[in-house]
This record gives sequence, structure tokens and C-alpha cells, in this order.
Amino acid sequence: MAITVSIVEDDRETRESLGELLNGAPGLRCLRNYPTGEAALLGIPAEKPNVVLVDINLPGISGIECVSKLKGQLPQLQVLMITTYEDGDLIFRSLRAGASGYLLKKTPHAKLIEAIKEVHSGGAPMSMQIARKVVQHFHQIQQPVFNVDKLTKREQEILALLAKGRRYKEIMDDLGLSLSTVRTHLAHIYGKLHVQSRTEAAVKFLGREPA
Repeated sequence: MAITVSIVEDDRETRESLGELLNGAPGLRCLRNYPTGEAALLGIPAEKPNVVLVDINLPGISGIECVSKLKGQLPQLQVLMITTYEDGDLIFRSLRAGASGYLLKKTPHAKLIEAIKEVHSGGAPMSMQIARKVVQHFHQIQQPVFNVDKLTKREQEILALLAKGRRYKEIMDDLGLSLSTVRTHLAHIYGKLHVQSRTEAAVKFLGREPA
């Protein structure tokens, strides 16, 4: 089945261009384009796409607020931020809101298509510049003490693989677990670490201090 995608972008030309790109890509189908976060909040919960592309700078509520509200209604929704901004604070706030990936709008079309498929399969795609910004951002702020002992041995194993960029299927194969078991463990990890996305969990794990 095709991966269904919705787009939240205020620039009409960009919306239409992305829609045409997605519908022309094998294995992808664009459900609908939204010009505002408010419109997306009305339509997306009903259509339930697999992936949503969201711009940060939207009229009305911001893309970050839109993502937070969407994730509150659809926890399993995969969100990929598409933006011109490389600001570390915006990146961090997007990840905190529940985004699983962050790409610049200048990303080549082939890379964007690949990123959509990656985020759908459990990955956390980021433009190279963005990944570096994330690392720099977390180096600059004081990390809260992260006591890895609060996680079970299995949860630690899964989180370590997650931090290495492993996809869900790879984690399943490495540990001999079912997808439902992996998702259950991830839900427990997110709750214990007080995070909302695999990206934030991985960053928190990588930036942990010895307990």
C-alpha cells in the first residue's frame, strides 16, 4: 500500500509542487494540502495520513504548535518538518513537539522522497546541517541528569539501538522481537524519559550524564 502524506504549507506554489512530487513518486500518495495549521487540525485527524510534512512559519498558529496538537490527537502520526530555518531553538522545539525529522526546503527531491519513506519506517531523517545544529544545541545547554537505571535492560538495549539510527525492523531483527513488543517498550521509554519522539529520546540518551 502507498504511504499516505498530507502537507501543511502556506505558500501555494510550494504546496502544489510538493503534492505533484509526491503523487509522481512510486509508493507515495498525497491526500491533501493545507495552507494553515488551523485547517490541518480540522482535516488531518479525520483522514489519518501516515506522514505529514509541516512548515514552521505558518500564518495563525505556528507549525510547531500544529505538530503538538496533531500528536496529541494522533500519537502514531509521523511528522517531518520542512523549513528554511536552521535555528537550533526552532529545531529543538519541533522535536519536543513530536516531529520525527527535520529537513530544509532546499533538500533535493530524491532525498525528500527517501526521507518520507524513512520516517514512515521508523527513522529520523535530518539534513546534514540540521543534524549538526542539534548536536551543537545540546552541547550548549545543561543536560538534566539521566539515570539509565530507570530503564529495564531490554529498554536500554532498544534505546541504544535507537540512538544508533536503527529502524524498527532492524531493532526487531537484532533483538528477536515483534513490532508490537518494540512499540510497547518504546512507549515505556518515552514515558520514563518524558519525551514524545524517538529523536528526542535518542538525543537525551546520547547527552546523558553518568548517574
